[in-house]
Amino acid sequence: MRFADIILPLSLPKLLTYAVPDEWAETIAAGERVEVTVGHKAYTGLVREVHTRAPEGFSVKMIAALLDSRPVVNEKQLQYWEQLADYYLCNVGDVMKAALPAGLRSAFTPKTEICVRLHPSITSEAQLLDCLNGLRRAAKQEELLLRYLSFADGVCFDRPHETPRSLLLREPSSATALAACIKKKILEQVTHEIGRLDHSAVATKELPALSAAQQQAFGQITALFDARKVALLHGVTASGKTEIYINLIAEQLRRGKQALYLLPEIALTAQIVERLQHVFGAAVGVYHSRYNDSERAEIYRAVPSPYRVILGVRSALFLPFDNLGLIIIDEEHEATYKQFDPAPRYHARDAAVMLARWHAADVLLGTATPSVESYYNALAGKYGLVTLTERYHRAPPPKTEVVNLLLARRKQCTDGLFSQHLLEAIGDALVRREQVILFQNRRGYAPYLQCADCGHIPHCTQCSVSLTCHRQGPAMRCHYCGASQPVPAICPKCHSPKMETKGFGTEKAEDLLQIHFPHARIARLDLDAVRAKDAYARILGDFAQRRIDVLVGTQMITKGLDFDNVSLVGILDADGLLNFPDFRAHERSFQLMTQVSGRAGRQQRQGRVIIQTSQSGSPVIQLVRRNDYREMFESQLVERRAFRFPPYTRLVSITLKHASEDVLRLASRQLRARLAPVMGERLTGPFQPMVSFIQGRHLLCFWLRLERSSKAADIKAFLKKQIDVVGKQKGLSGVEIIVDVDPM
Repeated sequence: MRFADIILPLSLPKLLTYAVPDEWAETIAAGERVEVTVGHKAYTGLVREVHTRAPEGFSVKMIAALLDSRPVVNEKQLQYWEQLADYYLCNVGDVMKAALPAGLRSAFTPKTEICVRLHPSITSEAQLLDCLNGLRRAAKQEELLLRYLSFADGVCFDRPHETPRSLLLREPSSATALAACIKKKILEQVTHEIGRLDHSAVATKELPALSAAQQQAFGQITALFDARKVALLHGVTASGKTEIYINLIAEQLRRGKQALYLLPEIALTAQIVERLQHVFGAAVGVYHSRYNDSERAEIYRAVPSPYRVILGVRSALFLPFDNLGLIIIDEEHEATYKQFDPAPRYHARDAAVMLARWHAADVLLGTATPSVESYYNALAGKYGLVTLTERYHRAPPPKTEVVNLLLARRKQCTDGLFSQHLLEAIGDALVRREQVILFQNRRGYAPYLQCADCGHIPHCTQCSVSLTCHRQGPAMRCHYCGASQPVPAICPKCHSPKMETKGFGTEKAEDLLQIHFPHARIARLDLDAVRAKDAYARILGDFAQRRIDVLVGTQMITKGLDFDNVSLVGILDADGLLNFPDFRAHERSFQLMTQVSGRAGRQQRQGRVIIQTSQSGSPVIQLVRRNDYREMFESQLVERRAFRFPPYTRLVSITLKHASEDVLRLASRQLRARLAPVMGERLTGPFQPMVSFIQGRHLLCFWLRLERSSKAADIKAFLKKQIDVVGKQKGLSGVEIIVDVDPM
């Protein structure tokens, strides 16, 4: 008897073993999908290992169905999944849920098309004419046959033309006519599996030529690859990093290898995929969550052929590469590379380095504002460092101006959200028919509503946050749980009619801009504006085609977008970035402001950047103004060393959740009692996070700081064991304990 260990898309601590029916005993293999039952529920699982070791102590269920004739997950992928589960302290079933598209976690039904062709019994023109003559008294059938022949554009009896059934059936009566022609063996129907994706892209351009500076960087990168090192390309905004990426990809394809190009946001794929397809044609595939389940499953099955270049977001790491030669992580500093929920809570940058080792592939990290951890690794020699300080075509860097909002308000030089200085700059740009990007790091109309008489602020009943006001509805919404309610006409507490919006988001900025510039074409790019599948591409396409004059957006507009007619970038409220309570706040605010500033000015024209802030003397603002990454980095190292934060330690976050505060406190005391004797000063907590009540559950947190020299694997194993023990204690089984390795 043969048995198989099965990975299930469930958070189980170990694999379940099932018996293999005799009919599949010689063919079943690791990586193939099977249908099994857990309890009374059916699941699609993956075979991890086939063996003859009968489990002891319980009866074994039989595998219900074998769904594949060949593996859909290869051995390297399975080992990679296990490595991720071990590093990020989760179960391999959690990785399976993230890795396999939903279309492959169930019976995947391919998309089909019904076509109509001549019946194979008709082999000559004479027979065809006889059929037509025989239909003289059946006008609808004759009309249908003639319509088929018009689509055929000439008759080949050996391989008769196939016309989609939908084209023939123009009116309801046509279906009856078709059924009659099929019965008379004049026509027949055939069903074909068809793709949901467009494979028609054709390469139309040569490889982009590299400038002297780009060529030098290209040579340094390939030398680092030869030395088997991860390379960090620190290239200023608009330095032409993408041209270098394309040349590196071409080199891999010449060697018969595959390439993976990761981006932090779906918004960026529309621009980049067009550039890649111009050079590599139909070899380019795109993979991200905006595709539906069936489309993602189809792309999954199309790797490695015909797709040899994959452009995607973090989930593209899980595609079934078999000959991967290069991974590019563009904008490597971005926090969106981190998976927050559910497990595995992986960081795509670090997970990409792990994946590359399984394939002996090269890794390139690219950005104008490296993460502190990556730059530290480069200076320490773990990564190789390549610097590109020259903008493409020697374009001058943008001129950065800082508007002191406190001073502007005293002088009455502000109008609503905008300083007079910024409004004049926008007006000048519009007169010159140039485009403007305005950055505000809050979506919605206003961050909160407040009563002018009693000070009451409406909060979410399920989360400890104020409700954000939105124009659409109008409504107040929670950005944590999604709950919404109408905007109240009077204060719920004192019944005063003086409910006022406080602060502003992208919706309000868009509205006020339209008042100031009624003839300008203004659009918004934020999460609320792009809920439709193709909204990203449509908005960015309109902006690229200059059908939009001013684009207002959140972080989505800061990430590597390239528009050659943008002369002005405005940062509407830098204070909201500077005052965020997080040890990475200064690093992130520098990165965001530097990145969005880089959208201004391309080719030979100098761009203009205007930063509005009440903290004009802030060191971060001055560093952005000088574009001084190195000083920002060194100042951050001083703080991180003093407070034992990364890159000097490895950080592990532990979050406990429960509806009852009493149960939560008991669980946190139990966990601390088990961890503290071993962890000592490495352990901090429990403490309440900034938002301590989400979706009806209270939160308490711990931080664990591990020395870089410590045996992380042993400590993680100890941590996982203690968490399991606490979770099994009486009365604590309902406490959710979430471990996040390398939190962002």
